[in-house]
Amino acid sequence: MPQKYYLDTCIWRDYSENRGDKFRPLGEWALRLIKEILERKEHILYSDFVVEELKVKYSEAEIKRIFEIISKRNLLIKADISEAQAKEAAKRCRERKVSFGDALHAILARDNGAIMITRDRHFLELDDIAEIKTPEQLI
Repeated sequence: MPQKYYLDTCIWRDYSENRGDKFRPLGEWALRLIKEILERKEHILYSDFVVEELKVKYSEAEIKRIFEIISKRNLLIKADISEAQAKEAAKRCRERKVSFGDALHAILARDNGAIMITRDRHFLELDDIAEIKTPEQLI
């Protein structure tokens, strides 16, 4: 069964904007990971919550363009959000002092058997829920 990866919003932005910091080519690493996943015919997951977070910066057409590299190969999977997952995320965000979105992303990764790809340090509080990796740890 192919491995699945749930990309956090920051990874989608790194890829789309070819972002970097003073020392690291974050966009290059995100693109390289995406290409490696596609070459192995593995799956990338997203959710409506990722889309909502991307809408802060991008139009719907731009989001479609961002996802196109994966969707045109039929390797992009939408992870639906259940009421139980939303309730668990609300509980985890209160308990662990992380954002609702971060808790929800980790829960969705776990429930879909995916590795959570992020560079957000808040996810260190959630590493018992899902396996958390950065792109550079996998390339």
